Amino acid sequence: MIDLEATLCECALFKGLSEIEIADIAAVCGYERCNRGAVIFYEGQAAASFYIVRSGKIKIYKSNREGKEKILHVCGRGESFAEVPVFDGGNYPATAAALEATELVAISRRRFKELITHKPELSLNILAHFAVKLRRSASQIEDLSLKDVPERVASHIAYLAGANPSLTVVNLGMPKGQLANLLGTTPETLSRVLSRFEEEGLIELSGRDVKIIDHKKLNLAVH
Repeated sequence: MIDLEATLCECALFKGLSEIEIADIAAVCGYERCNRGAVIFYEGQAAASFYIVRSGKIKIYKSNREGKEKILHVCGRGESFAEVPVFDGGNYPATAAALEATELVAISRRRFKELITHKPELSLNILAHFAVKLRRSASQIEDLSLKDVPERVASHIAYLAGANPSLTVVNLGMPKGQLANLLGTTPETLSRVLSRFEEEGLIELSGRDVKIIDHKKLNLAVH
């Protein structure tokens, strides 16, 4: 038996809700399991549900006719995705696929909108969540358009660490090729930048784990 309520409690979208409210939301949820490479939905498809990652990772990406991909975001445990098209009535603006074996909680657009009609207080959580996502999107656009590659890499590591200076080890969460795509660079350039940071004493690398040696210097590299 999948504990849907536990997964909902981990999601920022439903942070601070009561047990009764969480139970109400769980009643309109479903569970999906998908293998690596499985497509959850395609760009342009009618948005019927939004999702929360219970385990695994999902990449949100756009592609052209030649099949070239641009990764927009990678969602991990507890993160939600595809909320906006569900609420604005539009189609999915990008494609979502599993980077590894993944478990998802699927929330029906129709049933969730019926729920918030009767419980409008849920809308406040949704608005706050959208505001956070908007800030992150604005930061990502700034990184890609105004910062050079070392600044983007440092910014991403700082983002993974959050505002917690005591957090010394973060996991990149994906192969370098996918991370390079996300950061708008090449795998070779990303490797050179990470190696330079290691030589400068900012970090130590161990596979996908990055040990942050000097938070202050890393933050300076962001600006």
